[in-house]
Amino acid sequence: MTSPPLKVAVVGCGKIADGHVEEIQKLTSRARMVAACDREPLIAEQLCTRYGIPGCYSDFEELLEKEKPDVVHITTPPQSHMMLSRLAAEAGCHLYVEKPFAMNANETRAILAHAQSLGRKVTLGYRTYFDPPAVAMRQLVAEGIIGDVVHAESYYGYNLAGQFGSALLSDPTHWVHRLPGKLFHNIIDHLLNKIAEFVPDDDPHVLVHASSLRPQRFGDHRDLLKDELRLMIYGERVTAFGTFSSHIRPVRESLRLYGTRNTAHIDWDMRTVTLEAAGSLPSAIGRLVPAFSMARSYLREGMRNVWSFARNDFHYFIGLKTQLTAFYDCILRDTDPPYPYRNIIRVSAMLDEIFAQADQGQSLEKLTMERTAR
Repeated sequence: MTSPPLKVAVVGCGKIADGHVEEIQKLTSRARMVAACDREPLIAEQLCTRYGIPGCYSDFEELLEKEKPDVVHITTPPQSHMMLSRLAAEAGCHLYVEKPFAMNANETRAILAHAQSLGRKVTLGYRTYFDPPAVAMRQLVAEGIIGDVVHAESYYGYNLAGQFGSALLSDPTHWVHRLPGKLFHNIIDHLLNKIAEFVPDDDPHVLVHASSLRPQRFGDHRDLLKDELRLMIYGERVTAFGTFSSHIRPVRESLRLYGTRNTAHIDWDMRTVTLEAAGSLPSAIGRLVPAFSMARSYLREGMRNVWSFARNDFHYFIGLKTQLTAFYDCILRDTDPPYPYRNIIRVSAMLDEIFAQADQGQSLEKLTMERTAR
């Protein structure tokens, strides 16, 4: 790049901020970290010390005034995204907003409209959209190998016994409990963004089933927290299923894409993209060969991953690095952001519908629990 590196600041110094800073600092020709901010001064200081960030703040407006960053990464809970994005955009900053993008679709539209009115560019934290398997999948679609997409099945597994899940269940005041969609609000846009690009309808029909398989042991609102979600999405030409599960093992993140020529399976955990093998030989022999064909496909994908590992491109945040490169380039070259605004709005609107239906089911369950207790 011939332009000076963009000055970048991060507001919100929780765990995800480390990943942002690490990837930003790899892009030295495009960007340089100038400051970090958190309302807890010690957390901001720790992040700045770990990564050698020169500016350390607990007041975001002071950061904007003194550092004058070109880009702000907003990595706080979504309750603050509306306010922080407005302040940053009015201070002349482009915006990287972590997911969940906003509290609802109206806020999403307002953030994007306000930024666009000021000539600022926006993207959001959909790093898996830019991971190598997702990029390879789109290439298959673009080359016509899949054919016309007819149906998609998106799956996202979650471990409530993990670090974040344990913190959520142990703390009744955790910020996720204050989201309209609770646990789903914090997670399932990763599930939906894999579907949105293949179901292009502005207002697809959505059916939701939400439930909880955990034992009720808290005696408060945590017992009403849904941990299983099933979605059916009907577009004019393409349908989709979505599954979020906290109980199915092993925990996976995957997409199965059904087309008129081929069916593809994309696995984000194994980082593989394979096509379903079809038998072409008669009788029993025709049932033997496809298994070996699939084995060959997985071997090829495994060797590709080994090659990526050897090039130091096989790391957890590779998708974030790809997204940041594309986002910073769109700022420096004044081109469109790497993830379409239309899809940001469409996913946000689908989330609102999902939460409304899930909450209706939750209200009925709560009423049943109260009647049973009486």
